[in-house]
Order: sequence, then structure tokens, then C-alpha cells
Amino acid sequence: MQKNRHSMLTSLMVVSGASFIVGLIIGYPSWTICLGLIGWALLQIRQFNKLMDWFHKNDDQIEPPETTGHWGELFDELSRLQRSQRSRETLLRNIIARFQDSTSALQDAIIIIDQNNNLEWWNKSANRLLGLNDQADQGKPVMNLLRDPRFVRYYKRGQYSDPITLPSPAHSDLKIQYQITRFGEADRLLVARDVSRIMRLEQTRQDFVANASHELRTPLTVIRGYLETFLDQELPRPLIRGLSSMQQQARRMENLVSDLLLLSRLEASHQISDEQPIQIHSVIQHIMEGAEQLALEKGHKFNLDIDPLHDLSGQEIELHSAFSNLIYNAVRYTPAGGTIKISWWVDKQGGHFAVKDNGPGIESIHLPRLTERFYRVDESRSSASGGTGLGLAIVKHVLARHHGQLTIKSKVGKGSTFTCHFPTEIITARLEPEDNAYEEQKLIGFKQDPAEDNQTTN
Repeated sequence: MQKNRHSMLTSLMVVSGASFIVGLIIGYPSWTICLGLIGWALLQIRQFNKLMDWFHKNDDQIEPPETTGHWGELFDELSRLQRSQRSRETLLRNIIARFQDSTSALQDAIIIIDQNNNLEWWNKSANRLLGLNDQADQGKPVMNLLRDPRFVRYYKRGQYSDPITLPSPAHSDLKIQYQITRFGEADRLLVARDVSRIMRLEQTRQDFVANASHELRTPLTVIRGYLETFLDQELPRPLIRGLSSMQQQARRMENLVSDLLLLSRLEASHQISDEQPIQIHSVIQHIMEGAEQLALEKGHKFNLDIDPLHDLSGQEIELHSAFSNLIYNAVRYTPAGGTIKISWWVDKQGGHFAVKDNGPGIESIHLPRLTERFYRVDESRSSASGGTGLGLAIVKHVLARHHGQLTIKSKVGKGSTFTCHFPTEIITARLEPEDNAYEEQKLIGFKQDPAEDNQTTN
């Protein structure tokens, strides 16, 4: 461009000089300079009009007009830029076409949603899985096409760390897992995957576990009945020792079957159908009635800190099972003479139930896997305690059904704290605590001295 400006200036000076010389020859230098400049200007206007005509045709396939001089250099430069632009556009078209071909080959539905929540683009699998139409649905709001209230709540909430699984709007027999990812300024990428086969396999597994566990109940009941009958009779000491061991293992098997049945029922549904107001104080009291005897045998002390004015809504049987698993785990795995603190409080974040002990603690490497089925930190210690290995898995599923979560903090040699967090939506308040002083005294019968209440574990 700088070169063209110099060429135009040179051309202007040449025309002016030539006109002046001719004017001197004929005796009219001023007139010849004016006529020369007018002619030069008309030529520039003509070339400029050619350029504008080429621009207005708006066709990248038409080459710039042929000319000479500085205008020819300008047109040649524009021609090179045009060819470079064509190459870039061709490359981009090939990339887009390859991207569309590759996404069309995917079995998962891929949908791009713009910042106004409208459908911008999707692949062919979206038509098959979600019933979208290439012509009719272009530019329509996504919530007008995927109208399931659960998907609408999931989309509006904006928390996409976990996917959501729902029936397909086009095929009721398909289960679709939706996962949304943000990109750009406010755009979203929606990936919809057919998980029907996985769901059927999971249901088959759950049915097998439930049916097998149910079928095991009857023979275990019969075995335990006969063992109790034999142990009531006069038998040799070695035989009594063997029968007692068999009775203990049969009882452990019954506990395992019960936990498997409960876990299968919890996994069958992620929603609670019959929410009821639950008095947390009463639930903890019932659990403590059974835990006190085991605590007496091991010399434990309980320290209770229960908020009597706040309860929550949910399924009492499930919460009783979750809380009892945490309390009994603390009693079993805390060495003799330990202290166990049980707390229930409510703050701005919601309700919180915590069980804290000053036992041996758990190494950090084990914490992420504690809620897995049958995962044991110490196989020998867990077997000796009579645990089934399913307690924390049950706690995790119960909390998921109540929209809560479990956090675990532990330090070797200092103890552990298991805390259940519940959202504010299910927290209920009572105006006054119930008048149950006698029951409260019974509940805190093993409470430590006030001086010990201030002691905490890490």
C-alpha cells in the first residue's frame, strides 16, 4: 500500500511536469497543467470505478480487472489476497465438513446451544435419540423441545458437574443421560447418550442381588433356629464352641443379607415418594438405646450436642439406618475408653449431622473409597467387628435420596469425623422443644463431664 502511494505521487508529478513543459512550448503553462491534472484525475476516477464495480459484484470467483501502473499493482495485490482468502475458506469448510461428518458418525447426540438458549446446531443422532427436526427446530429454544420438568430444572440450575438421566422425549423405552458443558461466552454443548443398555444391566444386577438376598433369608433363619435349639441343650464344650461360632457367622450373614436388600431398594430409586417430618432428636434417641449397651462393654463416653428446634423432611427409616451405621461404626472401631461426639445443628448452609471419635483415624489414601461396597481399611479388624462392609455405601445412597452429601475428615492417631450435610429445603423448624426431659436424661446417660465437653479431636 505504501508502494502504491509512492507510485501515485510519482505519476502525479510526471503528469504535472509534462503538462508544464508542453505549456511552456505553446505559451500556456497554467492551462496545460490544469488540463493535465484534470485528465489524470479522470483516469484515476475511471480506475476507481472499475474497482468499485468489482467490489459490488460480490463474487469471489471473478478476478479483479486488468490494468497497468499503480492501479495494476493494487489489483494484483487484491487478486493475491483473494486467492489467499479462498484457500483459507476452503480449508475452514473442509474442517467444518470433517467435524460434521465425524460428529454425525457418533452414536451420542451433540447439540450446540447459543447464549439465548436456542438450538444452533446438532448432529444426526440428536434426531434419532431426541426427535429433533433439521428444518422445523432450527433456532428454537431448547426447553421448548426438551420439556421434561426435571430437565428444565437441571438446565436452569446451571450446575452441570453431574449428568441427569431421563426417558427420551422421542422413545419412551430409551433412557438418555444428559451432560451439559459451557464454552465461549454463554454457549452450551449438550451431549445426550443412550444408556438404556447400561440401565438394564444395572437393573438386572440389582434384581439379582435383591432376589438372591431374599432367597438366603429363609435358610439362614432355619439354620439360626436350629443352632439356638442346640445351644440350649447340654452339649460337650468343643461342640458348644463350634456351634457358637456358627451362630455368630449366621447372624453376620443375616446382617449382610439385610444390608444388601436395603442397598438394592435404595438404588432402585433416586427420589423419595413419601417425605414425612422427622424429629432428629427422636431418631438419635432410638439409635442410642441400642448403642449404649455396646458402648458400656467398651467403656465409651458419649457427648451429645443436638439442636432440638430443627428437624428435616424425608424417610425416617432410611435416615435411621444411615445415622445408626455412622454411630455404630464409631462405637466398633474406637478403642476402649474412647469418646464419641454426636452433633446435629442447622446453619445457613442447611442441616448437619456429625459423628466424631478419637479413635485411631484413617489414612488419607483410603478416604475416597470408604463408601464403596465391601471396601475395608483393615480386613482383619473389620471382620472381627462384625461389620458387613456396606454401611457407608448405604449412608451415601440415603443422603443422595435426600439431596445431601457425606464428608469424611480423619487424621491417623487423632480420630475421624463423618458429617452428613442436608440442604435447607428439607429443614423444618419447631417453635419449642418437646418436653421429654426423662428421655433426654436417658439419651445422655454416658455424657462426659462438662470439663471434657470442651475437648476436641482433629
